[in-house]
Amino acid sequence: MSKQVLANVTAVAIGGRALLIEGAPGLGKSSLALALIDRGAVLIGDDAIELVQEDGALIGAPPPNTSGLIEVRNIGLVELPTTHAPVALILQLDPDAPRFPMDVSTRQMASISVPVLTFAPGDATQALRAEYALAKHGLPFPSEAQAATRLTQ
Repeated sequence: MSKQVLANVTAVAIGGRALLIEGAPGLGKSSLALALIDRGAVLIGDDAIELVQEDGALIGAPPPNTSGLIEVRNIGLVELPTTHAPVALILQLDPDAPRFPMDVSTRQMASISVPVLTFAPGDATQALRAEYALAKHGLPFPSEAQAATRLTQ
């Protein structure tokens, strides 16, 4: 797969795995990313990410034109360190997300089936819930060797 840029998607790496955050403008993609960064996540990209298939994994990377920039509402653009990581989960922000998801759907991206979880935006525990979602529903590392490599980046 050649490089592909996804617009309107914010992504962070948590423990070396990429969490993609999708949603309509104003639902809080960047706010959730900032809350996760405050908890130790690393920015991959805000409002766009680059995807490439590498060694059987789908890797999320900073987009070349906005690498390292995140919009902080009412502040402006802020520069932060970035990383890249294998995509493990897509959180789809939706105010009508079910309280108890019965099933986690998947989306085919290249040849990888990535779990997609609808996710209620904007409450005070949003970042903590996102970490639990990744731990429970996210794809595992593609291999133990790659996991060790990703954790050091």
